[in-house]
Amino acid sequence: MDIGLNLGSMLAAALFAGLRIGGVMVFSPFLGSLSVPMQVKAGLTLALTALLYPAYAFPRIESSLLGWTRIALGEAVIGLLLGLTLNFILEAAQFAGQMIGMQMGFSLVNILDPQTQVDTPVLSIFSQLVALLIFLQLDVHHWLLRGLAASFSYLPPGAAWPKLGLTAGVLQAAGSLWLVGLQIAAPVVAATLLADIALGFLGKASPQLPVLFFGLSIKSLLGLVVLVGTLALWPRVFERQFSAAIAAGEHLLHLAR
Repeated sequence: MDIGLNLGSMLAAALFAGLRIGGVMVFSPFLGSLSVPMQVKAGLTLALTALLYPAYAFPRIESSLLGWTRIALGEAVIGLLLGLTLNFILEAAQFAGQMIGMQMGFSLVNILDPQTQVDTPVLSIFSQLVALLIFLQLDVHHWLLRGLAASFSYLPPGAAWPKLGLTAGVLQAAGSLWLVGLQIAAPVVAATLLADIALGFLGKASPQLPVLFFGLSIKSLLGLVVLVGTLALWPRVFERQFSAAIAAGEHLLHLAR
């Protein structure tokens, strides 16, 4: 009887660990993309569960249905939080691309986003793909996996529970999306706004000039030049933002304890 209870407790702990890992696989950048088949995500989840389970001393799991439901909910929330904090940076890049495209007159040029399978402005997809390439080049996915492994030491299955402070922390992390997107788009937005002001003065000074005719071309060319010039700074910007996102994820784990 004790052997059966111990075996059930071990299987329950492995299942709940898999829920946390699966949440990261579903909501994290790159791994959570629709471009990655579900079979691959399931295989990675099982492999990581098998690797991490022997490395950490998981506690005995209470056998009541209510207790299992509470633990499953907590583990799913932890996995979601670890993935979303990084995914917010990719969404900020997409938001920056939308602002840049609107200023440059590219907002009506849409293509199919491979991440979401939705028609999206072309510069939004460009910005998001560049951010994703920087994400992979900086090995942020390795940071995420190390943080996931460390989370089992700090918050073993059953120790986490959603709280009011945790909700406020998630909303604060989501709110930073707009600020980060604005910072990324700021050089192009500032340059095109200055071009609008200059074209406005030119139109007032010489009404016979077809400012509206060539103004959009000037803004598009200027925006592209500034965008290409600032791309060299993006790795440092995103490295700082990804580091801040990892720190935000650690803070959320503290709030969930």
